[in-house]
Amino acid sequence: MNPSLNPKRTVAELKELRALTGDEHGAQRVAFTPMWTKTRAWLQKKLETLPVESHTDAAGNLWTTLRGESEKSLLIGGHMDSVPNGGWLDGCLNVLAGVEILRRIHSQYNRRPPITVRLVDWADEEGARFGKSLFGSSACSGNLDVNEARGLQDKHGISLPDALREIGVDFERVKDSSQELKNAAAYLELHIEQGPVLLDLGLPLGAVLGTFGVERHAITFHGQAAHSGSTPMNRRKDAFLAAAKMSFEIYKIAERSGNGVCTIGACTTKPGIVTSVVEECRITLDQRHLDPVALAKMLAEAKTAGEKFAREGSVKVSWERLWQIAPRPFNGELIALCEEAIRETCGQTHRLPSGPLHDAAEVAAAGIPTVMMFVQSLHGISHNKIEDTKEDHLELCVTAFDKLAGKTMQWIQSRQS
Repeated sequence: MNPSLNPKRTVAELKELRALTGDEHGAQRVAFTPMWTKTRAWLQKKLETLPVESHTDAAGNLWTTLRGESEKSLLIGGHMDSVPNGGWLDGCLNVLAGVEILRRIHSQYNRRPPITVRLVDWADEEGARFGKSLFGSSACSGNLDVNEARGLQDKHGISLPDALREIGVDFERVKDSSQELKNAAAYLELHIEQGPVLLDLGLPLGAVLGTFGVERHAITFHGQAAHSGSTPMNRRKDAFLAAAKMSFEIYKIAERSGNGVCTIGACTTKPGIVTSVVEECRITLDQRHLDPVALAKMLAEAKTAGEKFAREGSVKVSWERLWQIAPRPFNGELIALCEEAIRETCGQTHRLPSGPLHDAAEVAAAGIPTVMMFVQSLHGISHNKIEDTKEDHLELCVTAFDKLAGKTMQWIQSRQS
């Protein structure tokens, strides 16, 4: 380990942040709220001892820049915002590990590294308040649907543009943040896994292959309402029965896909009373895979199954796409460097995809070589106050992530020559 790197300090700062911004229910750093503003002020205080420049871009992302001999820049990113009652590590681990890496690079190179290094705290990664995840990074990548985002409101009826205005951000200019990526040569992100794969393997760290593509649909089965007492079973057009058959089928579809996942997350019925056969049943289907061909096949199989179950039940079925995002594979060379850094730190690594989306997906979509590193999550749980990672694993991930940063700086230099 580089002697100027202090992973224990990162753990201590994470605990300090937890005490400052959490309560008995968990973290409360929801974006664009007073607690989030307080969190950012705390973060900027941590950076005051470094010869860095900080500014907020047109989308509300906070950039901290350590100038180097070259304008080509290594980006390290994360997010300080949380979901309500969230965990103490989700997002902020990435940023605070980045702060420690800036300290190490400043110490090693005596204020002037060979390339520029930039730490970004993305605005509203979680989308907890307005329902729009990856807001800051999608604005920066150019992928934000501004027409959709303009109409978003929180539970109190406050619009996203009005909330941004409160923190000094003009919604109509958020895509101007894209200029921040002008000299970006690579992007790195560290994150808790938020799932049980590394836990089940008994490994502290893993290299991330990319983020899953997502197909999200509402499926509505249309039957016929009828009295529950007077309608024989063989005469019913039960929309719920057809929808219920989908629940078992999507597990088989996911199993056939190899590494895909499928989830029915919501179910509503009409007329929704105990004395009526269900006339209409609406379910939501979320399908994810790293391979775009496999994802398309999963969707096709689900549609075929829906038609089959509708025919069997003498009902009709309709589909509505709710949302879609393509798989975002990460850079192969950076994945290899990530594995190298992990092996040098703890001897063994594992490659895995990310089911959840992250800001890294938007940066990769902007054409910037990207990779993520995962650290094991205890219980395989996140977005919950019980979210946790062993302290020794937290120290290992800061060490390995720092090694990855050093290797990536050399990789950027080699591509310049």
